[in-house]
Parts: sequence; C-alpha cells; structure tokens
Amino acid sequence: MNFLRKNSDRAFYSTEIAEALKEKGVSVGDVIGAARRSERKGLVYVRGYQTHDRQTPFRQGYLLTWIDLDKPREEAIKEAVERTSTALFENSTSPIIERIHLIRDQIIGLTQLKDLASFNSLQEKLGCTEHEAYLAVERALQLYPDLKEAKLFNAYKYYYHTSISQEDLKATVALKENYIRVAKGRENRIGHNLEACVEWFIDKFTVGAEFQTQDHRGKRIDPRRITLYLFKPVGDRRNAAEVDRVWSVTPGVFSQPITYVLESKWGLVRKHDVDDFFNVLRWSKEFGVDTENGREIKQGVIGVFAGGAFNPEEKVHLKDESISLPSYASRMNIQLLKTSDFNIKLHEHGCNQKISLQKICERAKDESEVKETLNAIWKTPKKGEEIVVELAEKNQELYEFEKMLKESN
Repeated sequence: MNFLRKNSDRAFYSTEIAEALKEKGVSVGDVIGAARRSERKGLVYVRGYQTHDRQTPFRQGYLLTWIDLDKPREEAIKEAVERTSTALFENSTSPIIERIHLIRDQIIGLTQLKDLASFNSLQEKLGCTEHEAYLAVERALQLYPDLKEAKLFNAYKYYYHTSISQEDLKATVALKENYIRVAKGRENRIGHNLEACVEWFIDKFTVGAEFQTQDHRGKRIDPRRITLYLFKPVGDRRNAAEVDRVWSVTPGVFSQPITYVLESKWGLVRKHDVDDFFNVLRWSKEFGVDTENGREIKQGVIGVFAGGAFNPEEKVHLKDESISLPSYASRMNIQLLKTSDFNIKLHEHGCNQKISLQKICERAKDESEVKETLNAIWKTPKKGEEIVVELAEKNQELYEFEKMLKESN
C-alpha cells in the first residue's frame, strides 16, 4: 500500500507490484489480498476485465491505483479510472492503441517546435483511413487531457500539448490561420479549375450536351454550379449541397434524356468521398426518389466523380467480398474519371507528354483562363508546352508565392 501511495499518479498491474517488491518477499497473492482489504476501506481502486456479472484479472493481473482521499470522492474515483485506462491502453498492442501513442508523440514533438499538428498530417503519419484516424484522435484526446484541440475558422482541426505557453500558442495559431487563408485559397482555385477542365472536355466530346445553369447571389460563383436541396443532412451540409456541373444528353428521338451530375476533387479520392457524393444525390430533392428499398437515385441520373487520382490500394469490404473502389462506384452507378484519362486525350491529339491537366489547373488563375488555355492547346497542340510556359510566366507572382507556401508547410 505504501508503494501505491508513493506512486499515486500511476496505475499498476498486480504482477508489476509483486515484481517491484519481490526482494521484500511480496507475492502476487499478497498484493491482491492487501488490495482487496484496502478496496473495502475505500483506499484503492481495483480494476479487472468486467463480464456481465463478475470481474476477472487481465492477462497481467488486476490494475491497482491509489484513491486520493484529499479530493472530493467523485473526482478522486474519476481520476483513478483515468489512470487505469491509461495503463491499460499503454500496455496494449492493438492497432488503435499504437495509433494513439503515435498521435501523442507527434503532437508533443510538434509542440516542442512551437507548431500545431493538423488532422491531415496525423492521418498521413498513421497511414490509415480518415475514419480510423478520427477515432484514434478522439480517443487520444479522451485518454490524455494534456492534448488539446484548436479549431481554426470553426472548420480546420489542429492539436497541441498544454506545455506550450499561451503566448506561443496565440502566435502559432495566427500563423496557421494565415496559411489556411492562402493555402485553402489555392486549393479552391485549382479545384474550380479542374471543374472547368472537365466541363471543357464534355463540351468537346459529348454531342448534344446541355448544361444546367443557376443564378447565385455571389457573382463570382459559376452559374453552371448547381445547388441541390436536401431532405436529410449529408455530412456537415444541412439543407443544401453544391454539385459542380449538371448536364443532360438525349441519345435519340424516342429516348429519355440522361442526366449527368459532376463532383470533382483535387487530390486523392477515397471511398468516403464517393459515399458522400452518392448520399448527396439520393437525398437531394432533384435527383433522389423514395422506393420500396429506401431512398435511391432516380432512373436516368448518373453521377460522375472526377479526381486527381483514386487510391489504388483501397479495397471496399462488402458482406461476402472485397472489391476495388472503381468497382464499388460502378455498382452505385457512379463513373470515376482521373486526370490521367484527360491527359490521354491531349496526348492522342498530338500534345507533348509534358502537357498535363494538372499543370494547366495549377498555373491558370481561374476557370475562364483554363478554357482559353485548352482551346489554344487544342488548336495548336505542337505549341502546347510553350503555351503552358507562357501561362506560368503570366501568373508567376501568384504561382511562385503559392509554391513557396506549399513547400514551407
């Protein structure tokens, strides 16, 4: 009991205590006997594996920790439970616990450098899905009260250790906010440019494509971006969601028109993105319908997801099989388009292999410049590389600043 009292900030397995005190002739049985007597006096908290109606020891024995009698009883018990939870997780070898340990190490390390850890950087370090990373971060914050979350602009999550001074925290947050303003502005610009690229190719290769338009309050929003109204919230979108383009094609005189709805994402596309797009379509007033099997996408509506790349290693685990992301999307009647698919079209037309949609999106300042560039390249494909170089020189100030910012973060 003196051992537990002197180490009251920690919890120990009964076998650990017996090992630490073996020179005094203490056995595991002695530890458990003393712990049970002290438990009845309210001095020690004993924790084991709890089944429906009984408690059994963990593999390394029962977990024991001292109860601080100088604190209110409820607070003391709560702290004791937290200490045993920490000890339990620190000795586990499960994947989520390994992730929690790595998260803590990353946050503490960056805090020492007076920096914050972003959720995306933690997920990249963990090498797991967004959902798995979210669960691990959430659990780490529960287990370690000295890890804190800072939500910038009420949207972007960053994490830090309480060892950072308030002055350093305030300065670091200000730097991150400035980074978000510019970096997210760059991502939005390139993302909108990708929408314009897809639109240009549809116009070029789809006979009879008719795009829907919509008036928006903000004049800067492209009228071909369409707002859908939702019967049920999808993610953080409550009543409405935007899709990038909507167009219809009538295959023949006696055929019903087919409606295509575009969603695009600059970067790696995962199952979560495809599911999110599918849910927006089926819960929208415009493209969803109630059926005897539940809410589904209307007949004659096809979703098109354009992305920088689709994770080739991601497998979707269904009830009896594991399939690729493209196969999964196809079953939901969603077509996946990669930027490489459009690059092939440019190269087949005679453009240099160095010409890519990625370069055009990164260098063009807006959607209209994207279309102008593609028109010029298509007209004179042999001069494509020269056109892209001129585009970079024209927007050099914007491009170089964004590039510098990206490389420094």
